[in-house]
Amino acid sequence: MSRVRIRRAAAAAVAALALTTLPTAAHAAAAPGAGVSARPPHHQQQQQQAETIRQIVLQGAVNVRDLGGYRTWTGGQVRQGLVYRSDALGKLTDADVTTVSGLGLTKVVDFRIPTEVQYDGADRLPAGLSPTARPVSDLGLYGTLVAAIGSGDPVAQEQMLGGGRAEAYMRDIYRTFVTSPENRAQFAATLRELADGRQGPVLYHCTSGKDRTGWMSYVLLRALAVPEDTAERDYLASNTFRAAYDARVRAGLKQSGRMQNPDLLIPLQEVRQDYLDSATAQLEADYGSFYGYLTQGLGLDLRALAKLQTKLVR
Repeated sequence: MSRVRIRRAAAAAVAALALTTLPTAAHAAAAPGAGVSARPPHHQQQQQQAETIRQIVLQGAVNVRDLGGYRTWTGGQVRQGLVYRSDALGKLTDADVTTVSGLGLTKVVDFRIPTEVQYDGADRLPAGLSPTARPVSDLGLYGTLVAAIGSGDPVAQEQMLGGGRAEAYMRDIYRTFVTSPENRAQFAATLRELADGRQGPVLYHCTSGKDRTGWMSYVLLRALAVPEDTAERDYLASNTFRAAYDARVRAGLKQSGRMQNPDLLIPLQEVRQDYLDSATAQLEADYGSFYGYLTQGLGLDLRALAKLQTKLVR
């Protein structure tokens, strides 16, 4: 790329990032429904068709999506077929593996910690594709959850998860997405790979595909100048995709006698605006703005941000 093209691309990235910081009041009111961008009425039907969330339907994973299709403030659109977000892939069927093979993935990034991989199993992937371990801390949540369920003691489970403690745990986890240098390094490395023009389609995931994966997706979409409310709806859509599966998990725990009150798990199974707000409030406190988080917190310079725009937005 020539110096002139680099400067132009960088300027476009700066403009895009500036636009993502417009006050929420400047956004048009959003119509209900996941994946529909807030736009003036005469654009709404076209945008709804263009921005429907694209789920990859599998039997062994319920929260697999193509992040492409979203419109940006600069009039572009996130390219399809380049970035996928997912829950864990260890329970894929043979048919699922065939479907995943059709995505043409060149890299799979696994944000799970080793304990999660040990309990839930390594990813099942097409031949020739191995996951890249890039663990992001859950502050011990997975171990706490295993201990709480394994105890079979309703009093101990209430003490661990009840009284708002599960919600507080989740808010703390989201803050560490911003405050932990190790976590920031994992997210930054993934963004740099996504910006690499030599890198083909990438999928990243954690266990449920909603918290670490949700934050990664939120950050990526906003870095691409997707409106904040649209990025939030993509994040919150995990509740829709996971609801039936998570309800079955709770029912199974109750029927097996391992949990008398499995609804204690709901704050851990869901994504909530409150959790996301904990992370965004932390980045504003630490870095002043989303742009500050990208450049100072994640160490992405204008060249890297421009490469993200060039590769992922058309």
